[in-house]
Amino acid sequence: MFSVRPVTCDESVRSGEAPDGLVRRLAAAKAELAARECDSQLPVLGADTVVVVDGVVLGKPADRDAGLAMLRRLSGREHVVMTAVAVSALRGSDRYVDVAVSHSRVWFADIDAAQLERYWATGEGRDKAGGYGIQGIGGILVRRIEGSHSGIMGLPLYETEALLRAAGVDTWHHRGV
Repeated sequence: MFSVRPVTCDESVRSGEAPDGLVRRLAAAKAELAARECDSQLPVLGADTVVVVDGVVLGKPADRDAGLAMLRRLSGREHVVMTAVAVSALRGSDRYVDVAVSHSRVWFADIDAAQLERYWATGEGRDKAGGYGIQGIGGILVRRIEGSHSGIMGLPLYETEALLRAAGVDTWHHRGV
């Protein structure tokens, strides 16, 4: 059993911070905040995703103009999606945080202005890094991927299961196997 507990933390990029370091820091901060807020004895997960193109981090678009600019920038190009997942868990009486990062390469199709406008109008990409969601309508914008589809969606399952297993969670227990 699990529950979702959104937390709020400053997601600003620090001066000189690399994208990999940013997602690691934010995932760990979210896991630590949630663990403190719920005072759980159970492992707590946190995750963060960024889209990187030309070395620039694209977070969530602030508004329509920013969202369309992100989508235009991605059109016909390759970018990298980095998703970090962190587990905050107890080891004896001490809480620790472990982090893993999924790196995936994504190639967008060439998308004309009318398609970009129509996609933006769906509302789907407004709260997503890079202004799109591969798990929904935004999947039609993607020509090819190399890496983790679940990582691009925002929770890399392979890395998540490995972290939970290392924290002592039997992830097969409720699967009937």
